[in-house]
Amino acid sequence: MDTDWDDAHTDYTSPSTRPVPAGLAESEADWRRRLRQETPRGWLLTGNAMIQNLTSGRPIQLMHTTSALDAIRASGHLYASSGCLVAALYCAPLTAESAGLRPHNLGAYLMETKPHTRTLVFEITPSAPVPAKGVDYLRLGGIHLRTYLRHRSFLTGHEDSRLRQASLGRIRTAAPFMDVLLANATGKRTPCAGFTDQLSVTIRDFPFLGYLYFEVLSEYLMLHSATAETETYAQAGELNNRLYKRLAHIAVKGMNQLFDLSRFRPGYDHLVELITRIEPGLASGAAEYTRDRLSHLFAAVSLDPSQDAEAFTFRGTDFDTLAVAAPSLLGQAVFREMRILDRYPQLYLAFEQAKALEAWDYWNSEGIPTPFNGFLPKGEIGVNPAYPESRCRVWVAEACERGLLHPVEELDITPVPRLAELNMTAMRRDTTGRAAGHIRSARADSPSP
Repeated sequence: MDTDWDDAHTDYTSPSTRPVPAGLAESEADWRRRLRQETPRGWLLTGNAMIQNLTSGRPIQLMHTTSALDAIRASGHLYASSGCLVAALYCAPLTAESAGLRPHNLGAYLMETKPHTRTLVFEITPSAPVPAKGVDYLRLGGIHLRTYLRHRSFLTGHEDSRLRQASLGRIRTAAPFMDVLLANATGKRTPCAGFTDQLSVTIRDFPFLGYLYFEVLSEYLMLHSATAETETYAQAGELNNRLYKRLAHIAVKGMNQLFDLSRFRPGYDHLVELITRIEPGLASGAAEYTRDRLSHLFAAVSLDPSQDAEAFTFRGTDFDTLAVAAPSLLGQAVFREMRILDRYPQLYLAFEQAKALEAWDYWNSEGIPTPFNGFLPKGEIGVNPAYPESRCRVWVAEACERGLLHPVEELDITPVPRLAELNMTAMRRDTTGRAAGHIRSARADSPSP
């Protein structure tokens, strides 16, 4: 079990090279060197303020926005939520200054765009320096699959059959483009424009690719940006989160109401237009970067290391074959199909709490009271509600005219190792009943024989 969780975490101070399928043109070490040494902001991957604070052993100050302050006061409890942090209470870093607590640019963005919320300040005092290990939700597919296989008994026979058929159907529908991804990952490059347009179309059938696409472009923007705004944040030791926020909200109407990356699918012309609007100097290289980086990541996170990316094909595969050859990809498909089952609101805790218990066990064993989003250390950090070796204090805070936070009332509340209800999380269903992160597709529901 720990092998799965180790694989899903990236250590930014003591990097290890994960095993990958044979045949890839570039290794994880090759990409790590490229990102750190050949991009203007690559130094922030290890030299950012959040990582330095975690590894210092000093108290860690975080902010959390909430619209449920009265309920929190009444219960005396804080619950974690699922999502990119798996099972942590979503926060952003704070930096203590003489005039108050300065929010990380991610936190400042949240305060600006969520005026209806209140802000809580956490002070976590760890018992030792915290490892710089962040969880990468793109690598959780194997854990999603294992959780499903262990808890299938919660499903009716019809639900289980529909889940397996729909998951397999999506992979079979997307198989031609997935094979293109593998070809690119092994060095057989295809034209950027055609690749991007194919990617856009395939996301409709296989939504996980939308998450890969968005994270790759976010990485591209944050590590390559040369604007004055980005430089200001870099001098504070922060990656510029506003870049990918703009990307998401310009690309997808209504993303501010339901942040659903299955809807993120710009084709080539739209991609160039988007990047031009955000930072014109980066537009010309966006499609090539997407093709190369996304293809490598897809192969690395989808296929089992025992496989040969040059020889493998997704065409004609069955469920059991994929469970061995591409367990992470299959797990991502199953995870998203699970979320549109009619009974998912009732099943949510049965499946997600099981993952949460494993995550908390791993973080506790590794000495991690504050897990962060490890695809990039961009400031998405959380509170591990099950960690026994640290002290946690919580205040209600107010912001001054300079945007600094000032604690005004200490709360008598305790983080609790239990997930919040689905309707209180970012994975809630929208007004049509659809779960965030999934698009229904009639073509994918019935696999060919």
